[in-house]
Amino acid sequence: MDFVRGLVVRSVAGRDKGGFFAVLEADDVYAVICDGKRRSLSNPKKKKLKHLAATKTVLAEGSMQTNREIRNALRNFQAGSRFPHEEG
Repeated sequence: MDFVRGLVVRSVAGRDKGGFFAVLEADDVYAVICDGKRRSLSNPKKKKLKHLAATKTVLAEGSMQTNREIRNALRNFQAGSRFPHEEG
């Protein structure tokens, strides 16, 4: 899968392992990611693509303007749910 702006990814290695992030930009080797809390828009993380697992969710450009919007968009993923679209 191509790493495009807005793609929700899960970290599979490193200190942030298991956390969900939104991709801000990506090239062939690295992606710049943020979660709106520990890694804000003003301080994103550069991470190798091999350390990220892509989900099937791509956030709308309008929901990536502020840290609060990113946190709210990732809230279902951060809750620990394997399937964020399911309730309960």
